[in-house]
Amino acid sequence: MKIAKEFRWEMGHRLSFHDGKCINLHGHSYKALIEIEGDKDNNGMVLDYYELKKWVKPVIEELDHAFMVYEQDQQLVRILKEINSKHVIVDFESTAENISEYLLNRILQNKAEYNIRKVKVRVYETENTYAETEYVRFS
Repeated sequence: MKIAKEFRWEMGHRLSFHDGKCINLHGHSYKALIEIEGDKDNNGMVLDYYELKKWVKPVIEELDHAFMVYEQDQQLVRILKEINSKHVIVDFESTAENISEYLLNRILQNKAEYNIRKVKVRVYETENTYAETEYVRFS
């Protein structure tokens, strides 16, 4: 059985390696679809949506209206700190693929023990582009 919940946030970033427009400072209206797969409990639920929200919402709040910056982009890190702008320093380039993995890892850190077989995270960078990653528990 699967359940899913959608989360949205606004975030700035840049891709310091990019040859095109994405090297510039810019932002997106991100959307993440978090899908959980597992067995229903005695009450008929895989997971209460409230529990899922408790796992994911703190991560989304951290990212919302922040600038995600690669730790090696030292000039930009310095500027964001100087102007006291909300930012999240990460150890990766902020591609949709890497953000998807980042969210998955953060969610897995927050989750309690439930009978969940799979967690899938799909991050939409734009209305029609996304990256997806998943965790599958092998038992």
